[in-house]
Amino acid sequence: MKKKSAEKPIKKVVLAYSGGLDTSVILKWLQDTYQCEVVTFTADIGQGEEVEPARKKAKKLGIKQIFIEDLREEFVRDFVYPMFRANALYEGEYLLGTSIARPLIAKHLVEIARKTGADAISHGATGKGNDQVRFELGAYALMPDVRIIAPWREWDLLSRDKLLAYADRHSIPVDFKKRKGGGAPYSMDANLLHISYEGGILEDPDFEPEDSMWRITVSPEKAPGRPEHVELDYRKGDIVAVNGKKMTPAQVLTKLNQIGGKHGIGRLDIVENRYVGMKSRGCYETPGGTIMLKAHRAIESITLDREVLALKDDLMPRYARMIYNGYWYSPERLLLQSLIDRSQSTVNGTVRLKLYKGTVLVVGRASKSDSLFDSRIATFDDDKGAYNQADAAGFIRLNALRLRIGAKRGRK
Repeated sequence: MKKKSAEKPIKKVVLAYSGGLDTSVILKWLQDTYQCEVVTFTADIGQGEEVEPARKKAKKLGIKQIFIEDLREEFVRDFVYPMFRANALYEGEYLLGTSIARPLIAKHLVEIARKTGADAISHGATGKGNDQVRFELGAYALMPDVRIIAPWREWDLLSRDKLLAYADRHSIPVDFKKRKGGGAPYSMDANLLHISYEGGILEDPDFEPEDSMWRITVSPEKAPGRPEHVELDYRKGDIVAVNGKKMTPAQVLTKLNQIGGKHGIGRLDIVENRYVGMKSRGCYETPGGTIMLKAHRAIESITLDREVLALKDDLMPRYARMIYNGYWYSPERLLLQSLIDRSQSTVNGTVRLKLYKGTVLVVGRASKSDSLFDSRIATFDDDKGAYNQADAAGFIRLNALRLRIGAKRGRK
């Protein structure tokens, strides 16, 4: 599909480029279809693969401006940590590992577009998924007049064979496994928070994936036979140290991934509702995030007021949907984030956890300066007048008043 004549010609486009088959084909397709200069941007967000080979591939395809950036610290500090302050779970299970990475990539696509004077940005997300929405909502929020090219919504290269044939015609280097149909029979997306698996053989929601699919967690059955204790220090809702050692946000998540993966923690197999309307089966590994969620709820349990905690829990599903659906830069998410962040000023202290064969058990939580737990009042022993148990009778009768009135009127 050629560029529309009614629109101003695109002279330069910034492409989110991984160096894989899809984005390498997109790179050449953009050059041919739009007759424009292409700038590549490759983000290292902890996907566990070398990103430098993308530079070599881009150079081979004639790219002069190549951006490769290590965004691991920014990813965890400015995106993952704020999300975990909210205890965000989409549909009660999903820790939003893919969702939270997209606004970061959109941010840098826009920044590079401004820096290089580009007219447009481009991505490799398909027209069936959530990522197209996340990339584009993020980009429009940051650069309202940006042009966006989504090749999967324009071209006819809708199969792997067609992509390979296009690559051959244009001498685009292709990984041997890709060419021979090798590799995983599903798609993968990885970053420092998680790995996701979907498509291919996983499109049957009744198919149990083989254990060899999982990359960063051992199966709980093969996890160590002895539990391991982990201690996390919190300051204003964020983890600042693991087992007494101060760490940066990215170092914290890397360490927790390593510990959690060893103990088989963080595997998830769900069917979720995509924003575009369809149901999708996805498998996820989020060992560090699973530990973080459990620990954060534990430190909040002793440092937050009951109604503050209840309000956060009421708002959390809506907050999670905002992130899942791509509204990270929306005014409603920013407003809600300010409320969440304000609640975290007293979330300081230490949480101790026991990890064992896929489980995370909280075994201790303490906060010297901000705990609302008063053992004198909570004790079942003699509280020496700290709590008058007789007060409970009036409390109960007042709360039962509407129930009693209804019952007298014969209402069930």
